[in-house]
Amino acid sequence: MNYIQPRPSSIVAALYTVRDLGVDLAILHGPSGCSFKHARLLEEDGLRVLTTSLADNEFIFGGQQVLEDVLRYAEKEFKPERIAVVGTCVSMIIGEDMEAAIIDSGIETPAIAVDIHAGFRENIDGVIAALEPAAEAGWIDEDELERQKGLLKAANEVERKRGAAYKPYVQPSRGDLKHVVAGSLVESACSGRKGIAILNAKKETAYMFADVLIALHERCPDADITYVVNLENRGLPKIRRDAETILSGIRSAGIDPVLCGALDEYGANGDRIGEIINEIKPDFALIAGVPHAIPPEYLEGIEVFSVTNGPRQVEPLKEFGHDHVVVEIDLHPKTLGVREIVPSEFGDTIRSI
Repeated sequence: MNYIQPRPSSIVAALYTVRDLGVDLAILHGPSGCSFKHARLLEEDGLRVLTTSLADNEFIFGGQQVLEDVLRYAEKEFKPERIAVVGTCVSMIIGEDMEAAIIDSGIETPAIAVDIHAGFRENIDGVIAALEPAAEAGWIDEDELERQKGLLKAANEVERKRGAAYKPYVQPSRGDLKHVVAGSLVESACSGRKGIAILNAKKETAYMFADVLIALHERCPDADITYVVNLENRGLPKIRRDAETILSGIRSAGIDPVLCGALDEYGANGDRIGEIINEIKPDFALIAGVPHAIPPEYLEGIEVFSVTNGPRQVEPLKEFGHDHVVVEIDLHPKTLGVREIVPSEFGDTIRSI
């Protein structure tokens, strides 16, 4: 697919992946402004991000010495447990050998070099670029590496078929009015209709999407609703910790959910969730996180309430038959660095009905 709308950067994808691998200090080898926004956001989540701040002089003569100096400084000042050196377009163009810089710096901290730049159409290339050296370093095994590659392929396929990449340009939208959708949802749940409430969320976004399910349970505690969540204990270190924390919060709210998939399996989880839907035969479904992962044939004849954090996800969800679509704006920044379920706007709207 050739996109004519902005897409996630493979450099940023690499940064998020090293965070999930347990890296607590990353060095961006490039200009100081590269991936600035996400670097700052990730610092809220416990990943310290430094930069070699390459400028025009290094663009010509190379920046390996600068990288070595920053590596030594990082080890001395911050005493990290793991370091990742993440490439940029500049380091790629000038042909920097980041692995050699790690060796020549003399640091003792376990470190990997992630050779990546922004010139990939798919951001999953950044994820793979981080996972492969992590496997070589023994941070993950080969089985987990292959598992991750399979999940990335599945997630990409979902985006191409029914997500924000289903056509070259998707018009962003704020979705339906939350108080109107919340009213319809509460009426469905409290009127005796059979329902299913699904959390199929991507990684840390589940900290807020889970609140939508909790809010529905609080508002309609005796409703005939089966709760299904993708919180099985699999994946990279941070993913497993987040799943355990969120599941504990859901159970503390009085919900005993069906476990279906892990937090990194959101894109490959559609058929498994679909089979549960077929078994239950609900009248309505609430889907929070990545609703478009569920193939539309499983949702035929069901009133669907979907909650996403992507303004460009509204149009495809509507096109594929979702009756109500609401958007949690700025969800991702609000779920970085948190260690407990956080309130959602739609969840609070449900509570207010």
